[in-house]
Amino acid sequence: MSRAVVYEKFGGPEVLELREVPEPHAGPGEVRVRVTAAGLNPMDWGLAARPEAAARFGITLPSGFGYDFAGVVDEVGPGVDHTAVGDRVHGGALGRAVADFVVLKASDTLFPTPDGLSDEVASTLPVAGSSAAAALAAVGLRAGDTVLIGGAAGGVGIFAVQLAKLAGATVLGTAAEGTFPFLRKLGAEPVTYGPGLADRVRELGDITAAVDLFGTETAEAALALGVPPERIATIAAGPNPPGGVRATGGADADPGALKQIAEAIVAGRLTVPVAAVFPVDRIRDAVALQAARHVHGKVVVTL
Repeated sequence: MSRAVVYEKFGGPEVLELREVPEPHAGPGEVRVRVTAAGLNPMDWGLAARPEAAARFGITLPSGFGYDFAGVVDEVGPGVDHTAVGDRVHGGALGRAVADFVVLKASDTLFPTPDGLSDEVASTLPVAGSSAAAALAAVGLRAGDTVLIGGAAGGVGIFAVQLAKLAGATVLGTAAEGTFPFLRKLGAEPVTYGPGLADRVRELGDITAAVDLFGTETAEAALALGVPPERIATIAAGPNPPGGVRATGGADADPGALKQIAEAIVAGRLTVPVAAVFPVDRIRDAVALQAARHVHGKVVVTL
């Protein structure tokens, strides 16, 4: 037997249970990963809390929990020749990442974890890193831009801010005032979100691009400031965001984006603030902290 976090009804953290489940094994064309860490994302608890969101992703009850994971390959099925037992990897498994073992097709997205990158940090990369890279690519970010990033202190925002800085852009980031020192350390000039955002941004100077990582407020402010729709992207506003701006997400990221992010972390050019690490038997506490949206950085569960 092995362990997995599961839920049998939709709701808050209280529906999550750590249970013993049959131990899965790798079949033909598959690999099994012994999971050591799972990074949490807003989508994880969103799917567990909202039936309509779960349905869009094909999740039915009972379900496992989580997407991002890191660990070590410990079984390789017949027909797999490019992955070996003992390989350190990170990747995504929708609705089943917070478990002792994850079995997935070897052809699925699975990334080598380089030396110098811990499993805890590697487990934060797949969703947030790819989403940030996709959003910046969607607006054609380039050196010399001044980009407004909405939700800059969140899990995706910490990657977007730093990637934009590495690209040579000036970054303004919307956030609550309590996160301003945190954002300045990442290299962003913070600006308070909420009514009047466009006016506050105007006082800081002209912006040439914007990415909205939470809703549509930042996208609407950028439109009001005259930024062309094709230079504005959203990741959480649905398929039809306002004003013809671009809707994107992690699935649109360049295939090499996560490799580049991992290399930047190892080289010390990018940091991943891990705000809290919980053992898996405290999964409810971990999700409650992450869902409250007051944490600065990523929340990780270890197994």
